[in-house]
Amino acid sequence: MKGFDLVVAVMAVGIVVRSLCGRLQDKWTDRPVVAVDSSLRCAVPVVGGHHGANELALRLAERLGLFPAITTATGAAGRPCLENVAAKLGAEIVNKESSRAVNLAFLKENVPILRLQGPQIVVVDEDVAVLKRRGLVVGVGARRGVHSSEVLEAIDAALAEVGRRRDEIAVLATARLKRDEKGITEAAQSLGREVLYLSDEVLNAQAPTTASRASDLGLSGVAEPAVLALATKLIMPKKAFGRVTVAMGE
Repeated sequence: MKGFDLVVAVMAVGIVVRSLCGRLQDKWTDRPVVAVDSSLRCAVPVVGGHHGANELALRLAERLGLFPAITTATGAAGRPCLENVAAKLGAEIVNKESSRAVNLAFLKENVPILRLQGPQIVVVDEDVAVLKRRGLVVGVGARRGVHSSEVLEAIDAALAEVGRRRDEIAVLATARLKRDEKGITEAAQSLGREVLYLSDEVLNAQAPTTASRASDLGLSGVAEPAVLALATKLIMPKKAFGRVTVAMGE
């Protein structure tokens, strides 16, 4: 299984379980496995629900009309989980043992995500997950009706200015009011990256280095504050590329 990212087993769940028993190590390294019945009616995440199997089952449901039999508590309840939050942030979970407590908390409430800038010493309890960021945070602002090609061109131009590549991008970030902006959503899909939509409170808690027209909307900015909220270091302040503004951090 090590040679595969995801496994779809078209056979009964019992056969899959018996086949995997001697191969499983731990949930952090085992490859996600989804069992699909021979009639192509049901997709059952067997291993790695929070590590890609649930997402694969949902994709099979979307593409082939299968029923996604998701059994992880957060997945079945339609709630976030720590593993997905880390993936969206382009981060790794340092203290993996915290996942159980954090995921149980997600069933009851929205668990806050806090960023601490160092140097600092942080002491945490076992129910606090510590995430270590990796990759670039790309903050994006755009005029209404912007096309995905404009967003991609702006991001590519910004990457060229700082000497970085698309594959170094961890996540895109923007304001919550941009949630329905198809140009940003489609650009992120083309890049294969998630978009984090940040609240007004999070954006306005930052201190951007450049002024923004977003002040007309009651915001201190969009692209640059989004980066400041998520990244450790700002490597490119907000810059306009046509109808799109981009900032970058890591």
